[in-house]
Amino acid sequence: MAVLPYNARLPMATSSAPEAGQLIAALAEPSLRELAARGRIQSFRKDVVIIQEGDYGDTLYVLLAGRVKVFATGENDREVVIDTHGPGEYVGEMALDGGPRSASVITLEPTVCSVVTRVTLRDHITQHPDFAFDLLAKVIRRARRATMNVKNLALLDVYGRVARLLNDLPVEREGQRVVPERLTHQDIAARVGASREMISRLFKDLATGGYIEVQDRLIALKKPLPPAW
Repeated sequence: MAVLPYNARLPMATSSAPEAGQLIAALAEPSLRELAARGRIQSFRKDVVIIQEGDYGDTLYVLLAGRVKVFATGENDREVVIDTHGPGEYVGEMALDGGPRSASVITLEPTVCSVVTRVTLRDHITQHPDFAFDLLAKVIRRARRATMNVKNLALLDVYGRVARLLNDLPVEREGQRVVPERLTHQDIAARVGASREMISRLFKDLATGGYIEVQDRLIALKKPLPPAW
């Protein structure tokens, strides 16, 4: 499996109570704060696989700090990035039906989670029924996004997928559109289902054409991307 080189599935020591309390208090949703307070606080180093595709588990991970990447592997250990998440999100909900994990999750930086068991989540939903609707809505949004990704892979060429990604990710910063994540060509290749070499060629052409500017892996869109390449 592609996750084996990371070679780190053991967590660091659990977070101290004061730090954990501050991180939980920073969560925006009151119901999610209460759920996180019910879980076991756990810290993980960077590049730790906290969920392994194919494993069976009954835990939900509420992210309190850091960022994680959700990915799947296919033939020849090819990795496809499904999504990335930060504080206030949670991962692992797809296995709460008792089935195997549908994807792997790895930390992109030191990360703190509240690890919630299926029993704890059930008790929480019993006391806060509306949280079940929040959970269902999140599952639907993620399924809809996965469907869109499949459509992109089937209907768009590599440039079309790259252009859609670059148009979806940027935020406004100092008067220009900037992708907030520091992405390598390999990162982008994994997200759009292409080779790193193809991404490198596209980025070179886009930079030469004045469409993008890349400094220290930060991508700035200088003008609207062309509809085709």
